[in-house]
Amino acid sequence: MTPAYRRCPAGSLENAVGTIAIVATVTFDQARRSVIAQVTASQPTPAAEEVALLESAGRVLAEGIAADRDYPPVARSVRDGFAIRAAEVPGDLRVIGEVRAGESFAGEMQAGEAVEIMTGAPVPRGADAVVMIEHVQVTGDRVGVPRTLERGENISAQGCEARRDEMLLEPGRRLGFAEIALLATVGRPRVRVLRRPEVAILATGDEIVQVDQTPLDYQIRNSNAQALAVQVMRAGGCPRVLPVAPDLYDGTRELIEQGLRSDLLLLSGGVSAGKYDLVERVLADLGAEFFFDRVLIQPGQPLVFGKALGKFFFGLPGNPASTMVTFEIFGRAAVELLGGQAEPMLPLPWSKLTRDFRQKTGLTRFLPASLSLDGSEVTPFSWQGSGDVPALARANAFLVTEPDRENWSAGELIRVLMK
Repeated sequence: MTPAYRRCPAGSLENAVGTIAIVATVTFDQARRSVIAQVTASQPTPAAEEVALLESAGRVLAEGIAADRDYPPVARSVRDGFAIRAAEVPGDLRVIGEVRAGESFAGEMQAGEAVEIMTGAPVPRGADAVVMIEHVQVTGDRVGVPRTLERGENISAQGCEARRDEMLLEPGRRLGFAEIALLATVGRPRVRVLRRPEVAILATGDEIVQVDQTPLDYQIRNSNAQALAVQVMRAGGCPRVLPVAPDLYDGTRELIEQGLRSDLLLLSGGVSAGKYDLVERVLADLGAEFFFDRVLIQPGQPLVFGKALGKFFFGLPGNPASTMVTFEIFGRAAVELLGGQAEPMLPLPWSKLTRDFRQKTGLTRFLPASLSLDGSEVTPFSWQGSGDVPALARANAFLVTEPDRENWSAGELIRVLMK
């Protein structure tokens, strides 16, 4: 929906509350769908650049990758043993040689013959199966095979993994270690990837000082911008941390305009209903379209998503847990899409609760938790609210609750968001 809003005079703090008269309050699922739909619909494909193979790790592929030959290029053994003819066993065969990985067997195997073969070695001509070394008896140059085998047993046929010119990777794929291995396999020392989106990060509020400053009792260091910068990099973006915006209209507007020159703007703080929460008013005066400004989640209810001057923005709540969680579940998807990734992912696996758990209904909650090393069990974490950074650092996951459910018992499954 396109909300209605009224403008306030620049520099004035009067009528600061209620800058936006009508704007959507949405559920977690609705908000995520809105972000994905809006960014997908309006974002052109980023420019491409060619980089060295290792530099492409974590980047988004800009070209299709095809097989340069059959894989494997020849039939090869998947076991150490003996290459044989399946029709001749059970039986006693004469060993006429051996073949290792990295070489081929000269000549062709004849009836009654076998060739000792190592894992990965090409299967000699004339053979159609490999019997494992554990299943034979070797005496001199003879090998006894006491069991039957099927044709092709313990052999990877030529082209069974991929055929020459077969498309192996589509554009829009984020490159992880397996994809890097595939690129190396098909002989790609350089690869075309999409430009990483630049993401401006703007913390707001007179109470915020730089990390290297000594804060007064009523001040806090700018931890949100640092955390967001790391989250942006993990999502495939390039963070650009702006100076802290003061609680003044003109200064906030100038910095927001700077931030909107990047591909995406992340604002931290200033989106609640307080007298000095100026962010939404400034954005409205810049002609912003607001898609939602409140989400039924905890932490992070006062969350703004919209578009101004042709660029998307998020107004994230200022408390650290709210900032971290809302970026992971909404902002990360936008960064991935702006970077050309075909589909953003948000894995929420299930884990077993170690103790009873209770909550108020109405909100989808993301609460700090301790996940066991194997991921099978999760324990709700004790914390003092969304400003408790030490607890956030100790936790390694977040519980994800269902908004219409009040109680869970120990042993029941619950969703988990990895940190």
